[in-house]
Amino acid sequence: MKEIEYMVKESIRPYVNCIMVGEAHSDSEQFILPLYADGYPGIMFQQSRNGFYLQPGNKLLSELFLYGQTLDPISLETQGQFRFVVFQLYPFASKYLLGVDPRQLNDECFDLLQISNVDVGFFHQELRQSKSLEQEIAIMADLVEALIGNNEIPLNEPIQKAIKRIIETEGQTKIKDLRDEVFLTERTMERHFRNQIGLTPKQFAKIIQFQTSLSKLSKAKVDTLTQIGLDSGFTDQSHFIRVFKQYTGQTPSYYLKRIESTK
Repeated sequence: MKEIEYMVKESIRPYVNCIMVGEAHSDSEQFILPLYADGYPGIMFQQSRNGFYLQPGNKLLSELFLYGQTLDPISLETQGQFRFVVFQLYPFASKYLLGVDPRQLNDECFDLLQISNVDVGFFHQELRQSKSLEQEIAIMADLVEALIGNNEIPLNEPIQKAIKRIIETEGQTKIKDLRDEVFLTERTMERHFRNQIGLTPKQFAKIIQFQTSLSKLSKAKVDTLTQIGLDSGFTDQSHFIRVFKQYTGQTPSYYLKRIESTK
């Protein structure tokens, strides 16, 4: 999956972080897309010869679905030719666009064709008939715009500020200091975080911290693993390894060796 440079419509920019795409033309190759915890849900339109499956569980996915927050290692898998477009959403967006409790979407995928208050089937057919990546992106942008227009979206400014602060500090801000900064009690802040993104502030910060280490690790060498952990705010190497394994099912050194083997 690669991020592409594409202008997101101004009307949906508060909800869409970036656009990503992927494709393969081989009939025999197996494709595995790991969904490691990153704090961002996403809407995916996919077309594949043999279907996309959510693992573990071997769940056949809709061609148009939303995946929620990822806490445990999961993956999307298919065999043969495929093509997909993903609109990566900001952490709070799934609740407002779908009107569902985001905790129900953790480690899960939601079939957007089940939505009744927006004619998602129309957008699905338009996507299936599109002739180019640009058309697919434009249609998905219209879908997100329709979802926004169909829901009242009461932005919670203190929580938006707290989310932004956690991302800016790469998950290393102290939650107590953050509560003081946005003038919320511990109980109130935790309740709003759970309601809006399906995670506690501590869980969300740990995921952002993990993603920071993952990004640094992708550009690293084995002999720098300890320093990466420290630079990412982990107290020591064992803490780094424990959190990394929680979200990926692999140790940092094993993950790095796999990356190097594919270069």
